[in-house]
Amino acid sequence: MKSCGIKAALWGYNLAWSVAIPFLKFNKRIKQGFEFRTLNSGFEAADIWIQAASAGEAYLAWTLLRNFHPSHHVRVLITTNTSQGMEILEKALDYLSTSDNKLSLNASYAPFDKPEIMRKAVKKIRPKIMVLLETEIWPGNLAALKEAGCRIFIINGRITEKSMEGYMIWPSLWRTLRPDKILAISKEDAKRFALLFDTKEVKVMHNLKFNRIGAPEPDLYGKNILENIINPDASFVVFGSVRQEEEPMIEKIIVELLFREPEAVIGLFPRHMHRIKYWEKALSRLNIPWVLRSEVDDVVQNGKIILWDRFGELALSYELCKAAFVGGSLAPLGGQNFLEALTSGVLPVIGPFWENFAWVGKEIISHGLIKVAGDYSQVADLLIKNLSSKISHEDVRRSILEYVQNRQSGADAACAMLEKTLQPI
Repeated sequence: MKSCGIKAALWGYNLAWSVAIPFLKFNKRIKQGFEFRTLNSGFEAADIWIQAASAGEAYLAWTLLRNFHPSHHVRVLITTNTSQGMEILEKALDYLSTSDNKLSLNASYAPFDKPEIMRKAVKKIRPKIMVLLETEIWPGNLAALKEAGCRIFIINGRITEKSMEGYMIWPSLWRTLRPDKILAISKEDAKRFALLFDTKEVKVMHNLKFNRIGAPEPDLYGKNILENIINPDASFVVFGSVRQEEEPMIEKIIVELLFREPEAVIGLFPRHMHRIKYWEKALSRLNIPWVLRSEVDDVVQNGKIILWDRFGELALSYELCKAAFVGGSLAPLGGQNFLEALTSGVLPVIGPFWENFAWVGKEIISHGLIKVAGDYSQVADLLIKNLSSKISHEDVRRSILEYVQNRQSGADAACAMLEKTLQPI
């Protein structure tokens, strides 16, 4: 039974969505699938509803379902918030639908979290289980599921200290809406979830991302489309997922790199697309030749930077590069996903701040699979060293497969929980 304060909060939250939704229709990224987000297009009933916020979570949903082999027929709905997530899900469902006839699968854009919309969505879908991947904690969704008596699981759960501080502004709200079970990716994440929801129903699992390594993935492109623009003999260096807070240091690394390797080609991937304008001005100020990826239709000249203004091509660039830096790690931001570089066959260089990926295990350093620089000058040195390395992409892939082989039980644990819950009493 929700308290009067929580009921009032949800009423106000509903009102805020009512005001915002007419304006959201003009947002380019949200406009796509707007009829599903507002429930003007219907949803079919499903036994399991999986929410996969964006591309990363869409891959996790694919991994989970690839390992899910129920004893009886199960209907599954997967929802996502982004067009890239939707593209991944559609490709994944094509594969899954032909590999397991006990699963009926549908994908859709997720409804807005307006409580009124969520109640209608839950009534239409009638899920027995709601799976929230990683940190998909929304009050409208949780409240509607609770009212309907649906079982709520957080799988591959992670929550940073910074996010925790925000949620703890109103702990009674989240304790009222607590999930039934949580599988977290580390002891630290498990402790934070237990505190937030005031629950003992939290266990630790191996990250589903370990299960992705070496497994088939949805093929969005077929042949690597970047082979047409990257000379195979070029010293191609990728700066992946660069964050705003580390941009001044990245500028210095690029200047040093091109001073020592003037023929290098650099692929620069800002983590957030709105930083493209910053980099256009910065590279022009540094008198470094650059071109937008969207304007490239031929092989890029040596000594030039490709400023990536297209989504979804970072992994493809890792497959072709000879050295890579993964961002979010030179400033205290927790780091970005360096496993993507490893599974693509390149040894990543990162900065000293990578606590968001501590679940991978510090042994990954002693295994020589990542190189951790103490500062930006060391990043440049390590990238130059990697450019002359004789280690092949196949050698790197083989090494990361050996590293994760005893860390791939997460999917089994999650699927066992789903299967047990779906069994008739």
